Amino acid sequence: MRIVVIGTGYVGLVSGVCFSDFGHDVVCVDKDASKIARLEQGEIPIYEPGLDMVMARNVEAGRLTFTQDLKTAVDGADAVFIAVGTPTRRGDGHADLTYVYAAAEEIAHALTGYTVVVTKSTVPLGTNRKVREIIAAARPGFEFDVASNPEFLREGAAVDDFMRPDRVIVGVETQRAGDVMSDIYRPLYLRDFPIIQTDLESAEMIKYAANAFLATKVTFINEIAHLCERTGADIKQVSRGMGLDNRIGNKFLHAGPGYGGSCFPKDTKALARIGQEHAVPMQITETVIKVNEAIKRRMIDKIIDLCAGSVNGLTVAVLGVTFKPNTDDMRDAPSLTIVPALVGGGAKVQVCDPQGRREGEKLLPGVTWHDSAYAATDGADAVVILTEWNEFRGLDLSRLAAGMQHARMIDLRNIYSPADAEDAGFTAYTSVGRED
Repeated sequence: MRIVVIGTGYVGLVSGVCFSDFGHDVVCVDKDASKIARLEQGEIPIYEPGLDMVMARNVEAGRLTFTQDLKTAVDGADAVFIAVGTPTRRGDGHADLTYVYAAAEEIAHALTGYTVVVTKSTVPLGTNRKVREIIAAARPGFEFDVASNPEFLREGAAVDDFMRPDRVIVGVETQRAGDVMSDIYRPLYLRDFPIIQTDLESAEMIKYAANAFLATKVTFINEIAHLCERTGADIKQVSRGMGLDNRIGNKFLHAGPGYGGSCFPKDTKALARIGQEHAVPMQITETVIKVNEAIKRRMIDKIIDLCAGSVNGLTVAVLGVTFKPNTDDMRDAPSLTIVPALVGGGAKVQVCDPQGRREGEKLLPGVTWHDSAYAATDGADAVVILTEWNEFRGLDLSRLAAGMQHARMIDLRNIYSPADAEDAGFTAYTSVGRED
């Protein structure tokens, strides 16, 4: 099939590359000339493990191309996927649909035959019907369909998630559109991955409900972690005991400094706004948003407390600033709350992150960047483990402690134990949800 993907951001690029690996002819479209130029040269503008190899393979096979020319790309397409950004709108917390509607308008004028216009971006309920209205108004009587196909990709594991999904959700209004979508995802259907067809609104809601539930799970275990600290319980044991219950499961039960990233913050705010608009307050989701922000601020207090009440004049090393490992994404990362607070408190902050420097240099002014954890902690008065990159899981703690001015560790991902830290020469250690 001939597929066009509008937008080469995280979702669009991963989707386009993986569709081409299914054997489809795919054209990825973006207005950013520099981004298209980089892609044509084989450069990937995001960090996603394994994506470069899949992209190179399909470009070489002639199934994957990149262009700025939307009109030419859409000509003769079986399906056009809208995968543009839907950032949180300032002022009301709703998803900004400017780019989605602009893409729909352009697509409408470029269509040459029956096409399924598919929204891949995360959008509020009713957006796909609005996309249909925009295209119908621009091309009265033209034959087309719309579909909702929300993505469920985890950054750092997106290629595997696309190729081996828990499920694929497809919202359609007609059998014809359903057949086109079934043909697109046939390689997954043949391997027995669930392809669920629903109506448009249900598909839109599934995406928001799933992310809000996961954000709730993360926030719940972080609240329990705080209670564990006050009562002497160990959050790692509590999480394991909970996770072995098949009704709960062990995923998203790891205590830490709060959720961040491109999905949870944006989607919880959007769901809360949708509830307000329909007079059905999403009270649990609204509380999750509030508590998650409080959790980030509580991490600042933990750092200051371990530094005897003040970081003024101290050197603090921060290991990891991306919102999770195996990505360069810093959107709503806990580091964006914690690091500026340390700088504002008078600390000299030294940072190490395997992939976060490119974005971090713009988002975290006033810090010093280092290429290794040992360089970042050299002469430091405290070290904060903020993102659980694999290279931070196997540090030589004795070497780390020996190079510090004051060997104090704030382990916000519970990578190490108090005994590990003490044996290595750390004089002070604190973590999340454990009595230190």
